[in-house]
Amino acid sequence: MTQATNRTIKLAPSILAADFSRLGAQVQEADRAGAERIHVDVMDGHFVPNISMGPLVLKAIRPLTKLPLEVHLMISEPDRYLEDFARAGADSLLVHYEGDFHLHRTIHAIKDLGKKSGVVINPATAACVIEEIVADVDLVLVMTVNPGFGGQKFIRNTLGKIGRVREMIDKMKPGCDLEVDGGIDTTSAPLAVKAGADVLVAGSSIFHDQRGVAAAMAALRATF
Repeated sequence: MTQATNRTIKLAPSILAADFSRLGAQVQEADRAGAERIHVDVMDGHFVPNISMGPLVLKAIRPLTKLPLEVHLMISEPDRYLEDFARAGADSLLVHYEGDFHLHRTIHAIKDLGKKSGVVINPATAACVIEEIVADVDLVLVMTVNPGFGGQKFIRNTLGKIGRVREMIDKMKPGCDLEVDGGIDTTSAPLAVKAGADVLVAGSSIFHDQRGVAAAMAALRATF
């Protein structure tokens, strides 16, 4: 963990960008390199134009690390799968504002499963839409790319929204994490931290770095 602007900044490597032929080893590399949590992107080919992984993958990596497994549900009708991912070993479940007609009910269903809850908003979604749910969640995730694919370029226009969410959290739910996801690298990471983020999800910049996972994570931490 790195201290920046009086906040503890955490890294959450996203295994969407990992080498799936050695997924378990890559999770353990991130663990040894000091990751604070592992980010698991779940896509259904409907809410986003891609398909990734499901509960069986989560169950397979659960015994390989004691780090929290954070499951980002980029799926339609997330309520149908909450129990499956909880049983598979998720520590927290994050759902999109845009894909949930009954967000309050979903968030409390996650809590009833004994898991941490998070709400996610896409780049074009205004910060104000989550004002009524912030007090109920453990984490707010601001997407800094459009969800669905790794390796995209950070959308700089989201920086103002990160700041607005930071103000909302500080006022309504101090202690709630503010996470950003998408295009996080050594250029965008310090910008996101300065704007108010305290958890950075990074995939390609960690798992595609030829120097290795540990060196890539160290390079990110050196920027904030």
